[in-house]
Amino acid sequence: MKLTLKIWRQKNSSDKGGFATYPVDHVSKDMSFLEMLDVLNEELTEKGEDPVHFDHDCREGICGMCSLYINGKPHGPLQTTTCQLHMRSFNDGETITIEPWRAKAFPVVKDLVVDREAFDRIIQAGGYVNVNTGGVPDANEIPVAKTIADLAMDAAQCIGCGACVAACKNASAMLFTSAKVSQLALLPQGQVERKTRAEKMVAQMDAEGFGACTNTGACEAECPKGISITNIARMNREYFSAVMSSDNV
Repeated sequence: MKLTLKIWRQKNSSDKGGFATYPVDHVSKDMSFLEMLDVLNEELTEKGEDPVHFDHDCREGICGMCSLYINGKPHGPLQTTTCQLHMRSFNDGETITIEPWRAKAFPVVKDLVVDREAFDRIIQAGGYVNVNTGGVPDANEIPVAKTIADLAMDAAQCIGCGACVAACKNASAMLFTSAKVSQLALLPQGQVERKTRAEKMVAQMDAEGFGACTNTGACEAECPKGISITNIARMNREYFSAVMSSDNV
């Protein structure tokens, strides 16, 4: 396959940045999207040019590191992570536009790499259980209904890639935050800090500069793990319950 790549190049967060065009040849349909970028970077390095910087780690759709906005969609044309996207999804002679996540809370580090530490700070605000839950045998003795366990596991599938933020026209992190709230709020071990958790995490989310939910469902449609927006509704209930409890104290 012969392709034309239009890639966003930016030296640092203060640089204006712009698109650079690169032709690539001999691209196999069996290559992953990141392998195709590896081929381009090898060519650039051989020419003495600066390779394109992009995030990646496991390349197995688990870690959430890969974060490319491809032809106007987070992770590209399929509902999967960029590392699991293969070149068979594109046509010979096609022009592919590649950009970083666009959000105030995700400043560009270089080229296609963005700083997603805002997600880490939201987790630090309350996405944990610090009560003594005992050892593994004790934890297994706590009965959890299968329907509840399934809902918690569905929420826990969130890999924190940020596609929900990139897909939202308001750059909202509601889907990410609600998944992290839900995975703990649904389980017995998460009940002790249940009220303060939602309040603190939402407050941190707002402080990071993420926008409000648009209610369009774009986040769920683009999420590679299919996280449901019902988690947002659950987080809203958790949050308002916490706020109202605080007001009544």
